Amino acid sequence: MSRTAWRSKILHFNGDPAHSNDPDTVMAYNDGVLVVEDGHILALDTPEALTDMTRDIEVQHLPDSLIIPGFVDAHVHYPQVDIIGGYGEHLLDWLERYAFPAEIGLMNDKGKAEDTASFFLDELLRNGTTSALVFATVYAHTVDALFGEALKRNMRLISGKVMMDAHAPDALMDTAQSSYEDSKALIEKWRGKGRLGYAVTPRFALTSSEEQLNFAGLLLAENPDVLLHTHLCENKKEIERAAELFPTARDYVDVYKRAGLLTDRSVFAHCVHLSDDERADLAKAKSAIAFCPTSNLFLGSGLFDLETAGQAGITVGLGSDVGAGTSLSSFASMSEGYKVTQMREQTLSPLHAFYMATLGGARALHIDGHVGNFAPGKEADFLVLDLAATPLMKRRLGRANTFEEMLFALMILADDRAVRRTYVAGELAHDRDE
Repeated sequence: MSRTAWRSKILHFNGDPAHSNDPDTVMAYNDGVLVVEDGHILALDTPEALTDMTRDIEVQHLPDSLIIPGFVDAHVHYPQVDIIGGYGEHLLDWLERYAFPAEIGLMNDKGKAEDTASFFLDELLRNGTTSALVFATVYAHTVDALFGEALKRNMRLISGKVMMDAHAPDALMDTAQSSYEDSKALIEKWRGKGRLGYAVTPRFALTSSEEQLNFAGLLLAENPDVLLHTHLCENKKEIERAAELFPTARDYVDVYKRAGLLTDRSVFAHCVHLSDDERADLAKAKSAIAFCPTSNLFLGSGLFDLETAGQAGITVGLGSDVGAGTSLSSFASMSEGYKVTQMREQTLSPLHAFYMATLGGARALHIDGHVGNFAPGKEADFLVLDLAATPLMKRRLGRANTFEEMLFALMILADDRAVRRTYVAGELAHDRDE
């Protein structure tokens, strides 16, 4: 057996600190030791408590550092990594001008898809993201490319073929039947390989016929281990268009509900403009939301109501939503998420922010049995953060008097430079200093 250990400040969560008074919800160690054996968490405690367990191994001491679980990105588009910062459009126009052409650019080009996937995953690791729920494109080979590159890196990653048979460029259109057959083949091809998972992925109601959405529901019913990944209530014009296309549906959520897509394994990105009835339906179904603050602000989509979602008991994770999102860094998502809540006269505590970026995201993606915190037996995906990564961070964090103050300064000031090392299943996957 291979046993290793790291000593540093350490933080992880056993629950949602915004909605729990359990003293064990937040586990913060000013001086802790994390022990990993064969790629899994063996123990976490004080140095004194783990003396016997670490006596015969070298313990890596990491001063001016903080160890946390790897970040979980609950919604991101890998083909759009090359179009971050596309100027001056709102959602529907942005899709036509930037997103759709970028995805068409991967048509019939397996090599380009593999190169894009490789770059994208390396950027995730450089930013400390070890797990993600990822949009590919309508082309099956782009899913193969992403899964193949993720398998090389042993990442816990979930993706699926985009389903689009209506109101989209011809080059991005499949059919209801072909989208079902292609998705089914991809599930069979990749199920059980490494740490990969599949998500049935209709882009959103605007680009799918009712028949295709029903086929997506059939895939979910036939494969209870897969997720549903799509967009919902991101933009007001999108919502108006959905009402025009599905006039018999009660609301946007009902479009998905009637097709069997509103389940406890469904992840809906954005949800900025939910009605009370829609929010209640999501809560009743135990569906999850990916909160994507950088893209919601960049596209002018609106301000997500985090507080009301939490009161409804809906699980919320953080999504970068690149390329409309402006950074693959979870620090950016946390920072912008804080500003969104401020604009809503709410607040986002640093503990809640780091929870959503780790265990909350893992719960949203139904991978919390494997990752998200340092519970014994879980896979050892974790980060070593440099608390002195920049002169400003060193100066500001050196004046933090509490753990929570340190975390807040970190989430506002940090970026990829703060990620000193990224570990995947106990193995070093990114080293900033090499």
